[in-house]
Amino acid sequence: MSLGHACVDVYQGAVAALVPFFVAERAYTYAAASAVVLAASLVSSVVQPLFGALTDRWAMPWLLPVSALAAGAGVAASGVGGSPALTLAAVAVSGVGVAAYHPEAARAARAAADRGGGGGNTGMGWFALGGNVGFALAPLLVAAVVGTGGLGASPLLVVPAVVGAVLCAAATRATKARVEAGPRTGAVGSDDWGSFLRLSGALVCRSIVFVGMSAFVPLYVRERTGGGDVAGTVALCVLYAGGAVGTLAGGRLADRYGRVAVVRWSYTLTVLAVAAVVLVSGPAVLLFVALTSAGLYVPFSLHVTLGQDFLPRRVGTASGVTLGLAVSVGGLVAPALGALADATSLRTALVPLVALPALGRLLLCGLREPVPPGEPGPAPLPRAASA
Repeated sequence: MSLGHACVDVYQGAVAALVPFFVAERAYTYAAASAVVLAASLVSSVVQPLFGALTDRWAMPWLLPVSALAAGAGVAASGVGGSPALTLAAVAVSGVGVAAYHPEAARAARAAADRGGGGGNTGMGWFALGGNVGFALAPLLVAAVVGTGGLGASPLLVVPAVVGAVLCAAATRATKARVEAGPRTGAVGSDDWGSFLRLSGALVCRSIVFVGMSAFVPLYVRERTGGGDVAGTVALCVLYAGGAVGTLAGGRLADRYGRVAVVRWSYTLTVLAVAAVVLVSGPAVLLFVALTSAGLYVPFSLHVTLGQDFLPRRVGTASGVTLGLAVSVGGLVAPALGALADATSLRTALVPLVALPALGRLLLCGLREPVPPGEPGPAPLPRAASA
């Protein structure tokens, strides 16, 4: 499941990694390049809750290999058509594939993590790590393929999708005995929509920061360090690779200190790190890109398990929102950031990203650790002895 997740999430990272090539080869403005990110994010944001609701009712393991292929086919086709409309349509198809994959995959991964022992947070951390490794490899893959052969070589980017489809099909067969077709019933616990909505609000803030950094850090670091395209690619790799390490660390920290506490600390770190990225110049900016990555990714898998435990009767919906809707909704703001960069500078466009994790931290105030489904709640107070 983790390796399949890596193959699928390559295509989330690939869209941002393709932005500099669209700017260089097709003379896209910053706003036009941001619209490419918006296309994938908007479609995923709209469709993902639908897939989450469907997987709450029926087991759909076949979605895993099919969605992996769709995610790859869209990105592979994005460099073929010369018109912006065809590019937007291609990345939108990829967004649908990503949206279809995550709810069912997150449900299956959580079940495997809970069965495996050693802490469900750590197990889900490994699953999320796979996705973040895919993000980290995306700029390297795009640089190797598109950087060498130009946008016309983008069909070669479909290879990870084929590998991911095979892995997902193998995982589906391995868990076939544990997955029952038909309506999913028997959920325990009650849904805490208030806490879930507050968590989702914090996730939206995190999403905007992450999408903004993903879209503009390669260009920004190239500008601030004078290192050219190599510096931009390195910066994007640092942003994603640091996240891969942070995700696994987040699971272990949560097993020791609690999920809510670790999520709060992470949002505080993100405020300080993004402010430093804006203020610092030279090679040192890469250090603060890495710290930003840690702040954004340490709570990544914890968002998912918290959301699932806040909505124990709607695990698919919770998975779809925490992995998709609230994560990809940041793409809706990307064109506004691009327009601001066109009108002023990239540095000015990154300034609003400092305030957003602070807002997310405020939304998390007072949030309590939910009791995972199937575990006993707090023990009732003893009744007074009868006279």
